[in-house]
Amino acid sequence: MLPDIGEGIVECEVVEWRVAEGDRIEEDQPLVDVMTDKALVEITAPEAGRVTRLYVPKGEIAKVHAPLFAYEPTHGAESPPSASSVPEHPGTGKPPSSQHAAPETGASSGVGVATTGRGPYGRIPASPAVRRLLREHDLALEAVPGSGKEGRVLKEDVLRHLEQGGESTPATSGRTTSTPERAPAPAPTGEGEITVEPIRGVRAVMARRMVESASTIPHFQYGEEIDVTDLLALRARLKPQAEAQGTRMTLMPLFMKAMALAVKEYPILNARLNADVSEIHYMSSCNVGMAVDSKAGLLVPNVKHVERRTLLDVAREVERLTVAAREGRVDQADLKGGTISISNIGALGGTYAAPIINAPELAIVAIGKTQWLPRFDDNGEVVRRAIMTITWAGDHRVIDGGTIARFCNAWKGYLESPETMLLHLG
Repeated sequence: MLPDIGEGIVECEVVEWRVAEGDRIEEDQPLVDVMTDKALVEITAPEAGRVTRLYVPKGEIAKVHAPLFAYEPTHGAESPPSASSVPEHPGTGKPPSSQHAAPETGASSGVGVATTGRGPYGRIPASPAVRRLLREHDLALEAVPGSGKEGRVLKEDVLRHLEQGGESTPATSGRTTSTPERAPAPAPTGEGEITVEPIRGVRAVMARRMVESASTIPHFQYGEEIDVTDLLALRARLKPQAEAQGTRMTLMPLFMKAMALAVKEYPILNARLNADVSEIHYMSSCNVGMAVDSKAGLLVPNVKHVERRTLLDVAREVERLTVAAREGRVDQADLKGGTISISNIGALGGTYAAPIINAPELAIVAIGKTQWLPRFDDNGEVVRRAIMTITWAGDHRVIDGGTIARFCNAWKGYLESPETMLLHLG
């Protein structure tokens, strides 16, 4: 039976079966990925055995406490549910066809299929972007040696393999599916034909929340430019030391630490409103969310207690959450409890944006791309400076323009003179 996933979830979409009927399975082996309206959840085998039936085909909806799959335990102590004793496929009134239940990736022999990966059951870790690049060049994941952590295949590995004249291998030959891939929409076969894709899972909840936020919260925008020349220089000095400890140092941890310091001066930016807008609740910790454009939709995991963490610790959390979000495997705990958010639209080349507040938070900032532009120094000389544009969105019910301007000035001060943060770090 599909277990109770929690959070009041009553149904979810079957994204990918990792086994087929007849496969041998081991205890705790990942069997199926299901998408709730919050995140991707991995369902594992309760014990060793053999899969006898898959009740919910890929792409269809499974109900909590309804049949998901049947198996025959290895020890034979239990008998698998027969077709007559298990209800028909939920919501359809018909038993699912076995030909639709089989995974499309060819991983049909349970454990031991792939042996080149370093993860559980031979799975090779790789991001969705890398998998897409492999498909574009008709390469199998196993054909490319991975240089990343735990054998992760990086984009650079794929490009290096192609430059060295690596031959294409059909990507469907024995390919494992550590990350579910959404099937491409079928191309229209006739003029004027429309392709329909249902909105489910994270995309569905994002649509509801964005409409609710935009229609119930009076947004106002505040824009500013920040000179991040010194911040980039600081990051360049810290980067080798962070990499020596296995962590990638980006600008995001610095943005977060400066924000946590500015929040101490203006705690209203880190507050929440109660349901009837009669009370302001000032949060005790600064949990900074970061918007990540994942395959499942927009996810906003947050780094907890930024004010307590070291810069290196924040960097580790940012890296962990980014990888998890892009692979669609963020824990629900990482998605809850955010107090203020950052959307780094500049990573995709955007300069300006008008972000929508991630309710129940009261503010969000969109960070644009950094550009090298001419500016005047104190002596009136033209100099080359790294300028980053930012745009705040605030909840005008409790935050006025003066407050967010002063808060932004404090945050900007830490970013433009990053050494000043040392005076306040615990």
